[in-house]
Amino acid sequence: MQNQLSIFNTLTRTKEKFEPIHKGMVGVYVCGPTVYSDVHLGNCRTFISFDLIYRYLLHLGFKVRYVRNITDAGHLEGDRDEGDDKFAKKAKLEQLEPMEIVQKYTLGFHDVMREFNTLPPSIEPTATGHICEQIEMIKEIIANGYAYEIKGTVYFDVEKYNKEFPYGQLTNRKLEDLLEGTRELSGQDEKRGRLDFALWIAAKEETLMKWPSPWGWGFPGWHIECSAMSNKYLGETFDIHGGGMDLQATHHTNEIAQSQACNHKAPVKYWMHTNMLTVNGVRMSKTAGNGFLPGELFTGNHPLLEKGYSPMAVRFFMMQTHYRSTLDFSNEALQASEKGYARLITSIKTIDNLKTSAASTSNIKELEKACYAAMNDDFNAPILVASLFEGARIINSVNDNKETITAEDLALLKKLMHSFVFDVLGLKSETSNSSADKALQGAMEVILEIRKDIKAKKDYAASDKLRDDLNKHNIQIKDTKDGPVWSVSE
Repeated sequence: MQNQLSIFNTLTRTKEKFEPIHKGMVGVYVCGPTVYSDVHLGNCRTFISFDLIYRYLLHLGFKVRYVRNITDAGHLEGDRDEGDDKFAKKAKLEQLEPMEIVQKYTLGFHDVMREFNTLPPSIEPTATGHICEQIEMIKEIIANGYAYEIKGTVYFDVEKYNKEFPYGQLTNRKLEDLLEGTRELSGQDEKRGRLDFALWIAAKEETLMKWPSPWGWGFPGWHIECSAMSNKYLGETFDIHGGGMDLQATHHTNEIAQSQACNHKAPVKYWMHTNMLTVNGVRMSKTAGNGFLPGELFTGNHPLLEKGYSPMAVRFFMMQTHYRSTLDFSNEALQASEKGYARLITSIKTIDNLKTSAASTSNIKELEKACYAAMNDDFNAPILVASLFEGARIINSVNDNKETITAEDLALLKKLMHSFVFDVLGLKSETSNSSADKALQGAMEVILEIRKDIKAKKDYAASDKLRDDLNKHNIQIKDTKDGPVWSVSE
């Protein structure tokens, strides 16, 4: 299956046959969270999307080194080296040390990722843990003539770089267009060009997070950290890099420039970006009042939410839209995903109850091909989900004696559903041990015993009425050869 995989390349706007650059290992880097606040859903979508990519590459048998960094230094309020350091500002507000802020929100981020059942990355480096690597990279960029130092701050010379390499290649824009859309320097006239960005920033006396460097005490610019860490762990050129689409124009554009200026080669073969989130068609943002955190989504504690939604229902919801497409949150869509998720999980639980026959009425091998074809085409999870629903339909139809399946096809179907639902999509069964669920389980055991006694007296009308009354409350009873089974329908 490996030779069928095609990946979308942002630089060329085409899908290309995937071949790992380093024999035997796929290098994947995703820009991780900036840990000065709670992780937001836009971040979650990116990390869940890359978790899907990671899982599928592992499923295909590739050895994968998946790097997801933690930004814990150097992030100012603006992408153009403006404003206060976000960590220091948050630390002052909460009267904590900056690294206490880092620790607090890093732990919170990991908690959310566990809720969404994402696999931990192979390496999770931090910016503060790689100051030396960033300094060395900056020194090399200066030596190559693409950066200059003024008053302890080192700037990248964009216009000089652009004479040899297309600076706006990632977003397919020319330097002239970028300059037209950039305001005057406004107090930053020490820079030679409006698009020049800081690789190292001179620290003020009151700066809390600072390190010694050849240019004096300071801290790294935001963009240099990813270039330095990806270079260290994945090499000068690696396979896949990405993040949210909001990183394309500035952060990733500057990453390419830094790495190319340092190593004289393009750093990444395939660029992949997740699209934005909207709520009822309106872009999700704090200012619009329609942004909610993962915890609010799970509990339903937000004015726009009718109820809480489980982490697996939300993860499954995200899988039903391609990572490059806009994802729109609404209560209707989330509730539909709840039902779809429950349908898939219930069908998988039903597989072990299926009886085999001499012939199959459905082509399971074709279903298998469809699943791989979907994921091999730019990790098209929505098409995969449609194929898995077809698998669920076959399972339910065989269970209802409307279709037949051979033992060989049943084994393949079971392997297929387990592999793609659990291993690739990263879903899992959500079981509850709440007192209410335990009470319902006990009550249903009593009801089934009562119904058994009614049927023993051959009062079939009363038995059917009890079944139908329960069905009105979304509790279904199905009589099987092995006895009655009950479930809560969605």
